[in-house]
Amino acid sequence: MLIYKIFHAHEWATLKAQGETAGAPIDLSDGFVHFSTAGQATETAAKHFAGQDGLMVLALDADTMGAALKWEVSRGGALFPHLYRALKLDDVIWAEPLPLVDGLHQFPDAMTCD
Repeated sequence: MLIYKIFHAHEWATLKAQGETAGAPIDLSDGFVHFSTAGQATETAAKHFAGQDGLMVLALDADTMGAALKWEVSRGGALFPHLYRALKLDDVIWAEPLPLVDGLHQFPDAMTCD
């Protein structure tokens, strides 16, 4: 199953340059890397990235992350994937821009194919 991480372009650039990251500021503060399922990603973008452009969405295979990936209750009682280790560039299946069009994030067509 694919899961998704929304990053600012500079955070994606850091991951590409360093090969791994502890995540965005919210990830560092919470002690794990936050992800969303395809069905959760739109709400995540609206809640945490409203009006922000210059974003990237990364796809990762949850099945390859082992025991470090935990599904935990979060927003609205839904289970969200949380990674309790560094996010590695090798974890990323693909990364695409997440443009803001008329105030809404336009997710890549690849997300509808999951």
